[in-house]
Amino acid sequence: MDDTPEQKEENFLYLTRAGIDTHQEPVVYMREDCHVCRSEGFSAQGRVRVCVGERSIIATLNIVTGDLLSHQKAALSDSAWTLLGAKEGDKAHFKHALPVESMSYVRGKLYGKKLGLEEARAIITDIRDARYSDIQLSAYVTACAANNLSLDETIAITRAMVECGQRFHWGDGIQVLDKHCVGGLPGNRTTPIVVAIVAANGLMMPKTSSRAITSPAGTADTMETLTTVALSYDRMREVVRAQGGCLAWGGSVSLSPTDDIIIRVERALDLDSEGQMVASVISKKLAAGSTHVLIDIPVGPTAKVRSNELADVLATLLVETGAALGMQVRTLISDGSQPVGHGVGPALEARDVLAVLQRGAGAPQDLRQRALTLAAVLLEMGGACSAGEGLALATRTLDSGAAWDRFVAICEAQGGLKTPPQAPFRRPIPAQKDGVVALFNNRVISRLASLAGAPNAPAAGIDLHVRLGDKVEKGQPLMTLHAEAQGELEYALDFYRAHPEVLRIEEEVV
Repeated sequence: MDDTPEQKEENFLYLTRAGIDTHQEPVVYMREDCHVCRSEGFSAQGRVRVCVGERSIIATLNIVTGDLLSHQKAALSDSAWTLLGAKEGDKAHFKHALPVESMSYVRGKLYGKKLGLEEARAIITDIRDARYSDIQLSAYVTACAANNLSLDETIAITRAMVECGQRFHWGDGIQVLDKHCVGGLPGNRTTPIVVAIVAANGLMMPKTSSRAITSPAGTADTMETLTTVALSYDRMREVVRAQGGCLAWGGSVSLSPTDDIIIRVERALDLDSEGQMVASVISKKLAAGSTHVLIDIPVGPTAKVRSNELADVLATLLVETGAALGMQVRTLISDGSQPVGHGVGPALEARDVLAVLQRGAGAPQDLRQRALTLAAVLLEMGGACSAGEGLALATRTLDSGAAWDRFVAICEAQGGLKTPPQAPFRRPIPAQKDGVVALFNNRVISRLASLAGAPNAPAAGIDLHVRLGDKVEKGQPLMTLHAEAQGELEYALDFYRAHPEVLRIEEEVV
């Protein structure tokens, strides 16, 4: 049924840009006493179709009281303005949007009903087409949370997410490699190093990554401090054809386009559904044309995955979902007991990546070794060497400078290699007593870096100066907070004072 507004002459307002960033939710602003609101019976938070000529969008209505807006005008948020392709003064017509039928499936899921492929397709298509408000998206995310999706439901959602976007096809018989980390481990920025090593050995690795969900940096956030990551579909194809790999933001090439929309709401709710996470990971790998994928699952007491038993369950779900959709998936369970590298935050993690690739004397050895381990498995999966020889090949590729050369070439192809920014405000945090570093709380460290401004402030975050087992003396700097604004630095410091369990120092046992 068509819900495009009839072009009634009295049912229009002139559009203006509100200059309000509502992120990915389209919002329209109207006076409560304007003739359109009164004639149509619009109310706040209602869903309204906005139409200019043949173009239309669905937006959430916010009601304006007072004189901020003329009776003859409606204002659009930045995302609504861009989606509609509006121009100042456009004449727009308005009507109630039809109910989103797929919400009945979301409600059913909340009450325990299973999602089939057709239900998943309807939900994911409506999310892609911006038919869901943020409130409705929150209901969907909540319905999928708490490990509430079965394997069959996860496969259905994954398939629907792939179908909703573009997909790369690199050619019959070509092995296309990829890797992913399930997260929960600050600073674990192995991907740029792994892509450089794999591509330098003649294998194909078109890596697309998401921005951070609940962490202070994702691979796309980190790489954005080094080069352009918002590549078009055609540009990404060119880079991969020329260099064998890329390091792009998946949202810019419309691969599994609902993923970033769902991630935005997961971030706001601080929820991470296991099944939705698997659908997110596998759908993006399929959309990128990947045939062989390695997934890193860090396990630790304060990591996202806290036991080997839970890691085994997640690994099985990832492998079986991939297999159901024709992809070979391998998993690697790794140590998630403490952050990786020195930096936590986009620019600080980029600094560590560069240090490893450039073979610098101060390069974090844990980040280097984790990247080599992952690259070794991928080199063997891709047939670049025999089983058991991957680590030696990966190490030679890194130590010879070949990986650095390929990384530079990839960055240049994407728009040029940049120098990561540095934060103007810094504050060291000293040890309060002598002892041994006995525990890192990964979750609180991530929260601390986020409160300092990461990832939105790319130079913000934490520089860690100690590792588990290190002996420390009272007054010795344990970490340094970095911020781009004095207020954010103080905010993070207040949080640290109230949460000293960021790390634990115990007396040394003689």
